[in-house]
Amino acid sequence: MQEFRTIDCGAVRLRCVIKGSGPLAVMVHGFPESWYSWRHQIGPVADAGFTACAIDVRGYGGSDKPPRVEDYTLEAIAGDLIALADALSPDDPIVLIGHDWGAPIVWNTAFTNPDRIRAVAGLSVPFSGAPMRPFTDVFREHFTAKGRFFYQDYFQQPGVAEAEAEADPRRFIETMMYSISGDVPPGDYWDKDLGATFLQGLPEPQAVPWLGAADLDYYAAEFTASGFRGPLNRYRNHERDYEWLKPMQGKRLEQPCLFIGGDRDPATTLFGAVADPVAMMRMFAPKVEGHVLKGVGHWTQQERPEEVNALLIDWLKRL
Repeated sequence: MQEFRTIDCGAVRLRCVIKGSGPLAVMVHGFPESWYSWRHQIGPVADAGFTACAIDVRGYGGSDKPPRVEDYTLEAIAGDLIALADALSPDDPIVLIGHDWGAPIVWNTAFTNPDRIRAVAGLSVPFSGAPMRPFTDVFREHFTAKGRFFYQDYFQQPGVAEAEAEADPRRFIETMMYSISGDVPPGDYWDKDLGATFLQGLPEPQAVPWLGAADLDYYAAEFTASGFRGPLNRYRNHERDYEWLKPMQGKRLEQPCLFIGGDRDPATTLFGAVADPVAMMRMFAPKVEGHVLKGVGHWTQQERPEEVNALLIDWLKRL
């Protein structure tokens, strides 16, 4: 049976859902999610002989929510995962599994802590090495400077996106999830002028089999209680993340890696910049096994849990 535990990680306390025994496998969610986004994976990973541990990232759900923007750097969150590993698996290196923001978090935690992370799996977002410039520079060049909307630019000013999301957390989450899922009809929903709001122009969400009313109720309750400030602060640290990872430029992620993306997920192709994400990733992580699932959007392990679980468990058992 899975249990909720709060683990003291030094800088913060993290709420974790833990099940099973054996080597530790920690699952790290993205935005706007929680431990709950791994609800279909916790049992199968535990049944495969691992201690499955799905966390609330700092700022989310039942975990601590420090107040400052700089409390949400990749360096700080990677430190949380290493402290969690030290608490739950002090003598053995662990496996990390991440999705959406959780993918860059686990890639870079493994990248900077090869002695503590023995293998790493990322869903949706491939690993592309240490950045050569802050991502803010990239999206401002390609979107903002051309008068085009880009969601991460919209997220930069504290309080703006929070106000939109917190006005109706359930609607915000449902609309965002539907708009970049594999179920949404094709359309240029994100092609809009600078100055638009996040939700402006997005399609009215329709019922989908992988996200039911009870699932939306859970997410909505979590964000109604916690707010969106901590989660959005993750997007406000690109310059700090760049400075932290700058010494890693030219180095490779050497541990065994698994990547699973979707061919309808804009993040899998890094917003259209990469035609073959698996081939790209091999340049930076030579031991990667990669899969791009047809018809799958951004919410990889929720949209196709059985397919993802089969690939994930097969990989875990071969480590």
